[in-house]
Amino acid sequence: MHVAGRIEDYALIGDMQTAALVCRDGTVDWLCLPRFDSHAVFAGLLGTEEHGFWRLGPAQATGSEPPAAGRRRYRGDSLVLESEWDTPRGTVRVIDFMPPRDGAPQLVRIVEGVSGRVPMRSALRMRFSYGWVVPWVHRVDTRTVAVAGPDSVWLDTEVDTYGKDLTTYSDFTVGPGDRIAFTISWQPSHKEPPALPDAEGALVTTEAFWREWVEHCTYHGPYRDAVVRSLITLKALTYAPTGGIVAAPTTSLPEEIGGVRNWDYRFTWLRDAAITLSSLLRTGYREEARAWREWLLRAVAGDPENLQIMYGIAGERELSEAELPWLPGYEGSQPVRVGNGAAGQLQLDVYGEVTEALHLAHMTGLARNDYASVLQLKLIRYLEEHWDEPDEGIWEVRGPRRHFVHSKVMAWVAVDRTVKVIESGDVDGPLERWRELREEIHRDVCEKGYDAERNTFTQSYGSKELDASLLLIPQMGFLPPDDKRVIGTIEAIQRELSTPDGFVMRYPTAGEDAGVDGLEGDEGAFLACSFWLADDLAMIGRVDEARRLFEKLLALRNDLGLLAEEWDPRLQRQVGNFPQAFSHVPLIDTALRLTASGAYGG
Repeated sequence: MHVAGRIEDYALIGDMQTAALVCRDGTVDWLCLPRFDSHAVFAGLLGTEEHGFWRLGPAQATGSEPPAAGRRRYRGDSLVLESEWDTPRGTVRVIDFMPPRDGAPQLVRIVEGVSGRVPMRSALRMRFSYGWVVPWVHRVDTRTVAVAGPDSVWLDTEVDTYGKDLTTYSDFTVGPGDRIAFTISWQPSHKEPPALPDAEGALVTTEAFWREWVEHCTYHGPYRDAVVRSLITLKALTYAPTGGIVAAPTTSLPEEIGGVRNWDYRFTWLRDAAITLSSLLRTGYREEARAWREWLLRAVAGDPENLQIMYGIAGERELSEAELPWLPGYEGSQPVRVGNGAAGQLQLDVYGEVTEALHLAHMTGLARNDYASVLQLKLIRYLEEHWDEPDEGIWEVRGPRRHFVHSKVMAWVAVDRTVKVIESGDVDGPLERWRELREEIHRDVCEKGYDAERNTFTQSYGSKELDASLLLIPQMGFLPPDDKRVIGTIEAIQRELSTPDGFVMRYPTAGEDAGVDGLEGDEGAFLACSFWLADDLAMIGRVDEARRLFEKLLALRNDLGLLAEEWDPRLQRQVGNFPQAFSHVPLIDTALRLTASGAYGG
């Protein structure tokens, strides 16, 4: 009997249109088909075996827990996973991957005998609509197909299969050199069956794809393995047909085990995608940056004044939030949510992140797009009228709107970058008026968002609370790193928002401003904020301290180099959706900064 593992027990495989999570014991507990944001076929991660899974590994006694693999790794710089089990009867290897899509989406699992003769079992329980719908499973010639409504999933393998307890099983034995392939393929149920898969050929082309993609990486510093694994993860979170980038491939993995802070991250946040674009540009990936810019222009086209903070992966605007009451949630963390109601929030910082990304693309020589320049000017005209309004801020609070300092700083960034483009002569705009606007925003933040008595910026105007997003003030160029207000803010965050391990919380969830986010419960240390602190420490000259913090953060990655959104310092485990783009992007950025400063050991 399998139960969902710890979040860090999972490996990511994907085809840049969707992704699966594979546990250490060989169970696929999460897979949405055919897209990241489609209904899950395997939703055991958020429920039980009844909600769908696919286990492939050494056979075990009925009722006992399946054994975890003794070793696992990605094959070189790829997204091809190898898991190995040592059993009393020998050693066996399972190779899991999803080929970059050319036709039907596929998940391929190849069992390879290494030594001895090992009894194996495949147990496949497909459940559509997030575990709600039991499909009709039947044979078509030598193939097994599960059908429900618009969906069909086809299983192909050379070994015999049989049905029992609404599950499809295969029992077989492998010896040295034996290779047995299993493939599932999704197809709309009204269409002809998908082509028979070529598992071995797909393995060759998948490895070649990733090997060739990684060759474009221009970073060759001391943290290259961590940077490359993060880049591969970001590429895996990119929806290839449109260039949209999901924040994570999962929904409702909790920020607090057993709590209510469970959100759907299978959408494209402009903020996350913009910072992802900047990391890709700085490491040599111009094509991904171009594709994202094109996605942005399509998503925002025709209505830039009503910029949403997030969109669907093809640019959809309607992301209605709903709860799935039949799923008990990851380790009892309810509710399980799909869709995201934050799509309708006002978050003024997004204008800054988008403008910064467009500016960086321009500065790094990405071919000019005239509509991108028009969009940038339209965004600033909107900010000109609205920058001084309260908003929900970077953390998408569900409490009252406030004048968040980070939002104002990013509004300044938007104006500043646009002024610089106009000054370069590449774009025409009201230069003097926007120079004055830039100065007005800067003055407003310094007067209303700074606590002179404590020498720190605060979360919002009039608040005494701190917020880790303030760490971005020097990184965005709002103030220089050696400004006493910057140093004071960094040190205040270290005192008031750091865990005993030195990691950083986003903001207090208790105190005089308790309830700022409108939610019950607590959360873990936010990994992106912890990387931001390492960046700031390097910027103010405390490079050894920055390196130590960065390497402590690297140690939080699972054995495959993957990070969730947060770290629970009490339970000493990863929490939140997984893997998380907003954690892997600042990992890359901090590695680049530390490498440039020479702040690394060895």
